[in-house]
Amino acid sequence: MNAAIRTRGLRKVFRDPERGEVEALSGIDLECREGEIYGLLGPNGAGKTTTLRILATILAPTAGSAEVAGVDVAADPLEVRRRLGFLSASTGLYARLTPRETLRYFGGLHGIDRDELAARVEELVATFEITAFADQRCGGLSSGQKQRVSIARAVLHDPPVLILDEPTTGLDILGTSDMIEFIDARRSAGRCILFSTHILSEAERLCDRIGVIHRGRLLGAGTLAELREQTGRDYLDQVFRALVEDA
Repeated sequence: MNAAIRTRGLRKVFRDPERGEVEALSGIDLECREGEIYGLLGPNGAGKTTTLRILATILAPTAGSAEVAGVDVAADPLEVRRRLGFLSASTGLYARLTPRETLRYFGGLHGIDRDELAARVEELVATFEITAFADQRCGGLSSGQKQRVSIARAVLHDPPVLILDEPTTGLDILGTSDMIEFIDARRSAGRCILFSTHILSEAERLCDRIGVIHRGRLLGAGTLAELREQTGRDYLDQVFRALVEDA
């Protein structure tokens, strides 16, 4: 399988007025392949979101390189965005637009043909069970309903690469189950999915490979079987703790 996401020596330094230079990433080498789900695990402040935002062209790296679908994120960020679907906790919706209007608006920005877009919008409204509130303004929706719309917006243009930062946040049990099934289906369709989660059961169920990040460094990466062999532990929470404590 070809690598759809690749970073080499990825480094990010922030300047804090009180602490001076803060190194959020310390040379991350990451690879996620076509038709693969890669889970990025780590405690708060580990560097997960920084990594995902660099890949999504929201942040510029301090050093190193990153490619998405063969395109360098620093050299051609617009082309990266065409090939990428990105969802994060900070993904916003326009309060005055309805879900259908939101999807039509962003579909227009992606240059999707009008007839194709109309069919695609209705497909996503059905897939993510948005029908009941598709014509209500987003400002009045619940957090779970907004999350469904945000996810639909991220995959609207059917990108080859998906980057999902805590995709089940705000979803109820059924919504979470639907999201897991959708992510699994994207893998079956040959898409590359990189996602972060604090819910280890999601990672165990979905991920072909897992990377554990802590204090800006990738401590381990591989299949769950490989990580078990590396740490000598059986359960993912034990594997995670062993890698962090050894570091």
